[in-house]
Parts: sequence; structure tokens; C-alpha cells
Amino acid sequence: MRIFVTGASGFLGSYLVADLLGRGHEVAVLLRPDRAPWRLQEAIGRLKVIHGALERLDGLRGPLEAFAPEAIVHMAWRGVAGSDRNSPDQAVNVADTVGLADLAASVDAKVFVGAGSQAEYGPYDRAIREDDITRPTTLYGMAKLAAGSMVLRLCEERGLRAAWLRIFSTYGPRDADYWLIPSMIRNLRSGQHMALTACEQRWGFLHARDAAAAFRLAVAHDAARGIFNVGSPDAPPLRETVTKLRDLVDPRASLGFGELAYRPDQVMVLAADVSRMRAMGWKPEVPLDEGLRETVDWHDATKSS
Repeated sequence: MRIFVTGASGFLGSYLVADLLGRGHEVAVLLRPDRAPWRLQEAIGRLKVIHGALERLDGLRGPLEAFAPEAIVHMAWRGVAGSDRNSPDQAVNVADTVGLADLAASVDAKVFVGAGSQAEYGPYDRAIREDDITRPTTLYGMAKLAAGSMVLRLCEERGLRAAWLRIFSTYGPRDADYWLIPSMIRNLRSGQHMALTACEQRWGFLHARDAAAAFRLAVAHDAARGIFNVGSPDAPPLRETVTKLRDLVDPRASLGFGELAYRPDQVMVLAADVSRMRAMGWKPEVPLDEGLRETVDWHDATKSS
């Protein structure tokens, strides 16, 4: 298939690009001219690069018509870091997403797959299902929810098959430094004390390769319509995962459990019911212990290079 991917230079986007290329798909990616796509350095020679930005969609029409994508996967989103999740700028993402879906229809794409978020649900004390009531607590979650709802409706009206994949916690090599696992590795390697909450949460982590496989399946599978959860079916205690990671990096390091307070909107259970994805043949392949070791090894290699 010919597949156009936004957000390809981001963490999950880069894994999706590698997955698609590895299975023989023809891939075009959207890149801003001022961005250095370091995560794509091994793949860039095999990609069709379209320079531009989502806020200037009219400039993408010509290149997209020339590429003639059969499917568009939208993974780009501005303001994913915690400090940006209540920024009013989140609303701009909604317009970008809906505009891209409209453009997908006008260039005769047949499939639109978008990256949603578990933040659309708000807190639950059990594994979350796709039909659970959505109660987002941040502007980020509200914007994702609005974008997904509008895209699914628009694509239905315009004759595109559409899927909106709500991503739970992911990890792996090349993740952004501000998330828990990379920041722990960096701090422990440098000998810094790691202040933490009590880590009583139950938290499922899904390797980025498994998340990418879910998106690829949603592109290819005719039954992939509507909302799907993409996350780990297992949610062990966070303290257990953090301790495993510490032992891989430096077993002698002390962890400051309870030194940080929980946020007022702290999610204490992050667990995904992934029955809908499993019904299409998807299942996670990377065990947590193996994925954590791979991630630590990548950080070590990056530091020494």
C-alpha cells in the first residue's frame, strides 16, 4: 500500500515507519523543513519526504495528489508533554486533524487511522473498555476526544474507513527524555537521586514496536473501524516496574519512594482492555523485562557513542 504518515519523526511514528517499510509498503512522511528527523536516519533514504506543516494544509494537496496515498496515518500532535496538556493551543490540534481527514477524502484515500489517547477516558480504577464513558480531565484529553469523534463522523460521511487508536503508556528506545522510563535511566546513570511518588499505581507499559504493529494492522484490516485501545493487557504495580528498571541500571541505587506527592488528578490504574484489537489478530510480542533491557542498552550505547 501507499501510506502517508504524519508525526513520523516522533517516537511512535518512527516505529510505525520502520514497521511499514519492513513489510514492503511505500511510505511518504510529512516533515517540517526545520526539523532534524534523527529517529528516521536509518529509513530516510527509503521514504518519500513531503515538506510542510499541518497548519498549512493547502500546501500539502499537490504533493499528496502526486503520491496518491491509499491510507493516511495521523500521529502528529503538538503539546504532548505534561506541561502543555492544559494549554489552549490544544484546540489547534483538533482543527489540524479534521482538516487532514477532509484532505484525505479529497485526494481519494480510502483509509484514515488516527492516534488517540487514554487521556480521553479520564481516571478509572480498572481496565478501560472502548465503550466506557469518556471523562477527560485535561485539555489534551478533551482535544483528542473531540478530534477522534469529528474524524470518525467526517470519514463516515466521505466514504473512508476510519479507526481511532487510543494509546496507553508506551516505552522503548528513542523515547522522549521527559517520560518516566528515560528520565529514570538518565538520572540513575548519572548517579542522581530519583525522587518518586509511592508508586502504588498499577501501570501497563507497551513496547513501541507492539504499538506500531497495532497501527499497521488498523491500516490493513477491513474490520478496523471505530475506536480501539492500544496498550498492555497487563498492569503490574508501578513500584515493581520501577524496581526492575533500577536493577538493570544500577542495583545499588536508592529510589525515593513517597518523596513526591501524587498529582490531584493522578491516575492510579492505567490498564487497557484490548479485546477489540485482539479480535483482529493483534497481541503484544515484547515482554516487559526484554523491552526494559533493550531500552537500557540503547541508552548506554547512545551515551558512549
